Amino acid sequence: MHSLIMSQNILLVKNMVCQRCLLAVEEVLKNSAIPYQQVITGEIHLKEEISKEQNAHLGSGLAAIGLELIDNRMSGLIEKMKQLVIKKARNEVSEKERKTKLSVHLSEHLHHEYTYLSSFFSSVEGRTIENYFIEQRIEKVKELLVYNELTLSQIAFDMEYSSVAHLSNQFKKITGLTPSHFKTIGSMKRKMLDQI
Repeated sequence: MHSLIMSQNILLVKNMVCQRCLLAVEEVLKNSAIPYQQVITGEIHLKEEISKEQNAHLGSGLAAIGLELIDNRMSGLIEKMKQLVIKKARNEVSEKERKTKLSVHLSEHLHHEYTYLSSFFSSVEGRTIENYFIEQRIEKVKELLVYNELTLSQIAFDMEYSSVAHLSNQFKKITGLTPSHFKTIGSMKRKMLDQI
């Protein structure tokens, strides 16, 4: 998980959402002689901080292929969105905030219209805020399945799913496994670890 403060060595790139984009960005970095560790959807991980001149050169190289660098204030906004979504998805918020819709929750905390936040997040991350929220909820469900002795009904209730079926369907859609199959695999792995 990223820390809330974004590293100076990570640059965010708007509209970089496909494999072809990643390769094109790597090409721009090579042509600009900018050393990088990796390029992933929406992000360039640099080996070291770059100069203003290199940044400008990179910016124009990306613009030529239809992409744009996001300034640090904006990259901070993405990180804040992620942190708020993660906390809400994991129910690590107050009772009042639990009952608040995700769109309202983000708008209130970030002082922007949700439509703006949503389209900005999608253009950088290549997925919707809602998808990110669901993925984070499922991560929490995985933890509860593996580490707690809760039943699926209790987990569905705690995580505020409308039903066990709804939780199971969402879980299978994200992981490709049913919750019970996932739990079996998890307990087998734990037993193997205990034997080490």
